[in-house]
Amino acid sequence: MIDPSLYRIVPGTKIDWANHDPDAKTGFGGGKTEGKSLLSALNKRLAGLQRKLWAESERSLLIVLQATDTGGKDGTIRHVFKGVNPQGVHVRNFKQPSAWDLAHDYLWRVHTHAPEDGAMTIFNRSHYEDVLVVRVHQLVSETVWSKRYRHIREFERILADEGTTIVKIYLDISKEEQAERLRERLDDPDAVWKFRTGDLEDRAMWDEYRQAYKEAIEETSTEYAPWYVVPANRKWYRNLVVSNILIHTLEQMDPRYPEAEEGLDEVVIT
Repeated sequence: MIDPSLYRIVPGTKIDWANHDPDAKTGFGGGKTEGKSLLSALNKRLAGLQRKLWAESERSLLIVLQATDTGGKDGTIRHVFKGVNPQGVHVRNFKQPSAWDLAHDYLWRVHTHAPEDGAMTIFNRSHYEDVLVVRVHQLVSETVWSKRYRHIREFERILADEGTTIVKIYLDISKEEQAERLRERLDDPDAVWKFRTGDLEDRAMWDEYRQAYKEAIEETSTEYAPWYVVPANRKWYRNLVVSNILIHTLEQMDPRYPEAEEGLDEVVIT
């Protein structure tokens, strides 16, 4: 097991990106082959815990997944959640808000997708776009977006108080790795559809996005909704770390199967 605390951002901690190595594989002495083999076993453990959470149906788990372009959100979901029961796991993707979304407060469309009892919900991008994209592209003023850190902390506290455990994960890749992945995407007939020229515009704002992520994570990593900064240049190691974070979280929640009906030992099926 990779200790999740290695990557947990303790509330009140200031982030220095120089101390976060996207190539790290701390806590694991093996290589890619061993990592992929271990992931298969972790998939089974995660699936078993998810079944108990779904059966218990009293609490829920929200996983917020954030990254820069090409950071690996889709790949993480595909590999880490392999084998889980899709009935109890939902992926929500928050793209550019519609006119109807914009007619409401910015958290309205997010809150409606919070997980129900028994469910695990993955936010592939999330309410954090409203302190990231809107900040970097100056869609609202600093007076507006700076207040949202408090809004977000309070929103997440509401969810936590109502029985939702929250885990927030930032997939940390280097600027060089992003360039390589963009080139691969552009050259791959099966992936080129993902490429958009706007990716290059966002890439030109790399430093601005790093600063926005730094402040968002510092301002909103709490005891009830912690952030984890996960090294993500090595995709296989990224998957191991995320799996370990989720397994550790669910083991702390300790979901249980409901008690069976009394008298079942006397039932005879003919």
